[in-house]
Amino acid sequence: MRIELIRRPTRSAAMALLSPIIAIALTVIAGFLIFTAIGVDPFRALYIYFIDPLTAMWSIEALIVKAVPIIIVAVGLSLCFYSNTWNIGAEGQLVMGAIFGSSVPILFPDFQGPLVMPLMLALGILGGMVYGAIPALLKTRFGANEILTSLMLVYVAQLLVDWLARGPWRNPQGHNFPDSRPFDGDQLLPVTFGDSVRLNAVFAVVIALAAWFVLHRTITGFQITVLGQAPRAGAFAGFSRNKMVLLAFLVSGGLAGLAGISEAAGPIGMLRISVSPGYGFTAIIVAFLGRLNPIGIVFAGLLLALSYMGGEGVQIEMGLSDQITRVFQGMLLFFVLACDTFIFYRARIVWSSKAGEARHGNV
Repeated sequence: MRIELIRRPTRSAAMALLSPIIAIALTVIAGFLIFTAIGVDPFRALYIYFIDPLTAMWSIEALIVKAVPIIIVAVGLSLCFYSNTWNIGAEGQLVMGAIFGSSVPILFPDFQGPLVMPLMLALGILGGMVYGAIPALLKTRFGANEILTSLMLVYVAQLLVDWLARGPWRNPQGHNFPDSRPFDGDQLLPVTFGDSVRLNAVFAVVIALAAWFVLHRTITGFQITVLGQAPRAGAFAGFSRNKMVLLAFLVSGGLAGLAGISEAAGPIGMLRISVSPGYGFTAIIVAFLGRLNPIGIVFAGLLLALSYMGGEGVQIEMGLSDQITRVFQGMLLFFVLACDTFIFYRARIVWSSKAGEARHGNV
């Protein structure tokens, strides 16, 4: 017996809708089995992981705070992936945005006023765009694989922020901790909801709506769709593939940079060696889980933020490793991609002739 994948004549609309739901269900089942295998009460662990963060207002605010940078980065990546351009280095672009934007309060600590935050945000976006332009230019000029170049640049950015936070930008009154001086006053994003949800939450909603409008109501969105789904048709229509690669990297890099400076000027309040716990990589999962739809990405971002909250919860209450978060995120991505296969293929069980003859002989 063997299982064959048979290509469908047309993509399955039902499977496209159900794929994320099935993937989430399979992730929960796999998590149940993992917790059981390591000797942990699976019902208690899954409750702490998925339900407990939703039972108090402070934890819901923390959930939104964690979801916002993921959503901003994922919306930018969705435009990239939609145009068949593979930017895997959003984590590095996020870090560069934090470095560029943080240069203002670090180099000019007494600079206050209404222009400080717009300048920091603009520099953060610029930093992400400049860093995103590198793999785009390498691809369009030299044919370099953008997956490898963008991914490798992540490590360069992380080493750069590590050097800055430990070296020239380290706080002289920080008792040798690898952090910059803390930002204060107008150098911090204002709180707009509750005690901790800041202005970048508004940015995330506006960016998601704007990206949906661009994709579905503008000529640029039409070009992105055509070049992503039918490159030859796009070439015959006169659309420039190279311009689209550069545009996709600039937009996704700029949004990643905005997320980076929003973290430094928001929840963190300074520049440190770990600006992000992997939001740039998590955003890849979010983009696919949201079906590359900016509105779907908002809900997918909240779900992945729940995995961060749940991971911290089981770490504190049950003493599990902090890597449990990445295990769940990895399983979710695996199941999403596996289930997506059945959008274009259906499974068929084929009995081998030898097995069939034996079965008939036995009868």
